[in-house]
Amino acid sequence: MDFSSPTFYLSVLQIIWIDLLLSGDNAVVIALAVRGLPAHQRKVGIWLGAGAAVLLRMIFAGLISYLLNVPFLKVVGALLLLWIAIKLVVGEEEEETDIATSGTMWKAVWTIVVADAVMSLDNVIAIAAAAKGHYELFIFGLLLSVPLVVFGATLVSNILKRYPAIVWAGGALLGWVAGEMFIGDNFLLTYLQPHLPAYIVANPHSEGYLMSIGLLHYGVAALGVLIVLAVGLIIVKRKGGHHGSSALSETVR
Repeated sequence: MDFSSPTFYLSVLQIIWIDLLLSGDNAVVIALAVRGLPAHQRKVGIWLGAGAAVLLRMIFAGLISYLLNVPFLKVVGALLLLWIAIKLVVGEEEEETDIATSGTMWKAVWTIVVADAVMSLDNVIAIAAAAKGHYELFIFGLLLSVPLVVFGATLVSNILKRYPAIVWAGGALLGWVAGEMFIGDNFLLTYLQPHLPAYIVANPHSEGYLMSIGLLHYGVAALGVLIVLAVGLIIVKRKGGHHGSSALSETVR
């Protein structure tokens, strides 16, 4: 690749921008998952979570052509991400703070790994598209995501400890991502296109694939947010926990 070419630097800027946008989701997941751990364990959990995120992206990079052809993979992933978002919003019962530290730590790491496995596929696709087949740019994009996820998760984690109400905003973000993932499944879009031709078009970044636009795309993403907030609030109320519902009220205000 010609390192003096303007195209090279344009691709680098695109990858940096994609990493900045997409690593935020992973950072929020990690911060939400480790927020109940002691300070010294939060740092370990953040590094383990970030490492898992990058490792999964590398694995997906090798399997990308196969994974893109798995029917309804994104639909299943979106539903799983909704479930994770609801769990993170609802939080753990107070009594669970007495659980042995190792158990709590690995439970948080497992939540991070599962969520990253769901979300990393889209990240890899976006970076691969921006790299335009250049392996060195692709590796650069994966490596750049490590410090972004680590420092992003550390920042978000500190904010969550200071302002617990923001937990609901983080859950809402994951709900939005889940909605976008759901309506981004190519097999689902292929089925819906004859019925909604104005809202489903060819994906300019992935030849042979479709993408949703406009009201369909943002409507389904917003529905993901509503599901997380509504189900989370119902569960909190049934548990008799007033902290979660008041935190949501503070967030809305």
